[in-house]
Amino acid sequence: MRVGLYPGTFDPVTLGHTDIIERAMALVDRLVIGVAINRDKGPMFSLDERVEMLKAECAAIQGRTGGEIVVHPFENLLIDCARDVGAGVIIRGLRAVADFEYEFQMVGMNRALDASIETVFLMADARRQAIASRLVKEIARLGGDVSMFVPAPVAAALAGRVARNGR
Repeated sequence: MRVGLYPGTFDPVTLGHTDIIERAMALVDRLVIGVAINRDKGPMFSLDERVEMLKAECAAIQGRTGGEIVVHPFENLLIDCARDVGAGVIIRGLRAVADFEYEFQMVGMNRALDASIETVFLMADARRQAIASRLVKEIARLGGDVSMFVPAPVAAALAGRVARNGR
């Protein structure tokens, strides 16, 4: 069984993320979505909220692709998480050339820690390349429409969070 790990903070999950998830399903039999706890980033949504949003979005993808998708929170090293879930490949999405430099460094470090785990890069669909969770949150905080960047339930959750917390 080919197991892949697609890690991220997913704060919140975007259409760019779901695009990568759907296309990654063509490469693996089981895809583990690793939700990084990453307290340093100060996420807008709690870990439980991010996990639930991902589970809801992945259920539809799993229905279309037929593969297995598991949502798995983690707080350890990415390479240790990959070992924990039995992943032979780490899936990373690239939006632009600016992403590549950071990702290139990460691959080097991960290969030094465990050369048996490969990293595969998937380019975001051209319509999704500009989407970044950080920018989506900023647009939502400033009262903009995020419906073209995130699934409808996520847009509603963003609107609710902004309304409760104020701009």
